[in-house]
Amino acid sequence: MANKPVVLKLTNVTKKFGTRVAVNNVSFEIHEGEIFGFLGPNGAGKTTTMRMICGLCRPTEGEIYVCGYSVKKEFENAMKNVGALIENPLMYGYMTGMDNLKYYGSLHKNITKDEIMHYAQIVGLENRLNDKVKNYSLGMRQRLGIAQALLHEPKLLVLDEPLSGLDPNGVKEMRDFLKKLAHEYNIALLISSHMLSEMEHLCDTIGIINNGKLLDVKNIKDINADISGSKRVKIKVNYPNFAGKLIQTQYNLKCEIAGNSVLVNADEEKVAEITKMLIANNISIFGVETIAKPLEEVFMDIIKIKSNGKIISSIL
Repeated sequence: MANKPVVLKLTNVTKKFGTRVAVNNVSFEIHEGEIFGFLGPNGAGKTTTMRMICGLCRPTEGEIYVCGYSVKKEFENAMKNVGALIENPLMYGYMTGMDNLKYYGSLHKNITKDEIMHYAQIVGLENRLNDKVKNYSLGMRQRLGIAQALLHEPKLLVLDEPLSGLDPNGVKEMRDFLKKLAHEYNIALLISSHMLSEMEHLCDTIGIINNGKLLDVKNIKDINADISGSKRVKIKVNYPNFAGKLIQTQYNLKCEIAGNSVLVNADEEKVAEITKMLIANNISIFGVETIAKPLEEVFMDIIKIKSNGKIISSIL
């Protein structure tokens, strides 16, 4: 993504409410066509940061740029490039989907019916626009809200918990849809969520925030590499204590005993040596299984290490 234009850039952004620091010296950037996942416990500063990006509140310190325009000094030009869905989509239930989009389109200049239909097709609601919104499912209302946010062709789309409340099928549909928005239409997406497993499949980059501080920004490929590097091998044997002592003695590897199995950090080549050695020592092997460190554990480790163990609440 580094070779693509920067759509959003935050530089040393801080937000204080009285003496409370809600966002503390946060800096990051998002490129065209990139999906940036914002993760952190409740109260960590995600929504406050998003509200500042959307111009709904002003930073106490620092600068926010959208497509090179300062939100503080060039507000109108910056906001022309931002579409947002913060918390629940505000739609009129007694009106049809089309009437809602026409109303919001009237708030911008020169939004035609053909353009409204274009965005309805992008979000997959072209066949339901004549239905009243009160009859829409949550996923449909989310899609309608995103269509409304896209009417003025923004370069940045800010979505606060777009997967929340959706059933598994709705989550998959929304995930596929957001990927399409980013990768086919080159829109930069900033998304917050508590659903770590879905963010792993959805995002290109993930930023972890806690107590108002941005602890880490990681490319999802690097995260997957970290997970791969933390794999352990589970070897099921008839004498696990004896097997563990042999492995520790001959290979100087740390072992854990779990029931009738030995857990050891080792690559495939070393596992082949270990199993051969165990068989030579009359130990029967009933199975060999690779166990990856859960993604949730990787994130909790980052938060604990970089926040000195101070976590407000679970991010799951």
